[in-house]
Parts: sequence; C-alpha cells; structure tokens
Amino acid sequence: MESYVVVDLETTGLNPKEDKIIEIGAIKIEGGQQADTFRTLVNPGRILSERVQNITHLTDKDLEEAPYIEEVIPKYLEFAGEYPLVGHRILFDFSFLKRAAVNCGFSYERDGVDTLRIARICLPELESRSLPNLCRHFGIAHQAHRAFGDAKATLELFQILTERFYEENDKLFQPRELKYQVKKEQPATKSQKKHILKLLKYHSLTSEYDLDRITRGEASRYADSIILHYGRCPKESQG
Repeated sequence: MESYVVVDLETTGLNPKEDKIIEIGAIKIEGGQQADTFRTLVNPGRILSERVQNITHLTDKDLEEAPYIEEVIPKYLEFAGEYPLVGHRILFDFSFLKRAAVNCGFSYERDGVDTLRIARICLPELESRSLPNLCRHFGIAHQAHRAFGDAKATLELFQILTERFYEENDKLFQPRELKYQVKKEQPATKSQKKHILKLLKYHSLTSEYDLDRITRGEASRYADSIILHYGRCPKESQG
C-alpha cells in the first residue's frame, strides 16, 4: 500500500455516541513518501473531565479558541481524500470521524488497516500491544496521548510492521471496509434547554455544555445526570 492516511484522535471519552473529538492529527503518504500533515485542536462545546485533562494535558482554556468540528471536518475530508486509513485501533478513530462527518452533512465511508490487529497476530509474545508498549518495544519516539504525536508513532510502527511481517502476512496489510452505523444527531429542543437551565439555576450549577450547541441526546443525558446527582426541582418532584 503506497498511499494512505495515518490518523489519530483525542476525544472527551471513549464512546462516539456521547463523546466528542478534541484533537485530530494525520499524516498523508503518497507513493510511499510523506506528502502532507494535518493537525488541529477542536472545541468540543463542553468542559473536559479531569481524567481527560490529565491524560492529554489539554485544558478547557487550550480549546476555547479552537475551531468547532463544523469548521474542521470539511478541511480534514479534503486533506484525507479517498485514501484508506491507517491507525492503532482504527475503528475507534473512524467511528468518531464518521459521526462528526454525518452530523456536518457529509457521507464518510472508508477502508482501513489496523496496526493493533497486525500486532496482535504477528507479536503474540508481547504482554501488551498498546501503542506506548509497541513504541517501547521497537524504540519508536512517542509523544503519547496527543493526536499528532500518536499519528507519527503509528506511521513508524506501521512501516516497521510492514518491513518485518508483510511478506508472510500480506493479507493483514490490505485495507478492509470500516463499518460503523450512525444517524445524524438533532439539536436539543427549546423545552430541553429550558429544563436544563431550570435545573442549573435551582442547584446553583454552571453548565458543562454550550447549550447553544447541545444535541437532543446530550441534553437528555445531561439533565438525567444532574437529577441523579443533585435531585429534581421541587415542582418536578411534586408532579
């Protein structure tokens, strides 16, 4: 495979149905040579959990001036073109990218190669085939948990795996269809936003979301979370 795009994301969590992209890093390979790179932070429209901040060393302040996904996705799609994707656990990254693309009105179907799958089959003796562990195993410099650093490490890993294992395991290196079903998300209704604002006011809370951008699913989960942790408003309890 001479032309492809290596991609990695940082996100607010692990569930593409509930979480959002906060960083994209990608490297385009054409004819076996690095042709271009893509890297950007993304404003997720919500505050980051302490866990995500600790892992990525990104803060809400880092992201507040970053572009929203609606601005980023068209640029990423133009950059990546129709090339197959390469990534470590590539279906994770693809699922977030596809959901974001569909929400922005784009179709997004791609083939991909998973370096994790290759490593699991070709390196069964290793206790862990995580990207950091594989980088230590092969002596690859790695800025972990930042999208472009992970993409660079994944590219080098893919090249090493190709050199060592392609001849006897060529089918592992052929792009396969990436499958993830997604429907476009709808914005929250006025009544949902009103309900959340009422809960926030009653419990003296600051919103974790940008309510101008919150979706119906997010609004429903957020209201349920507030009620679970703090309780309903008095009139709701009586009703």
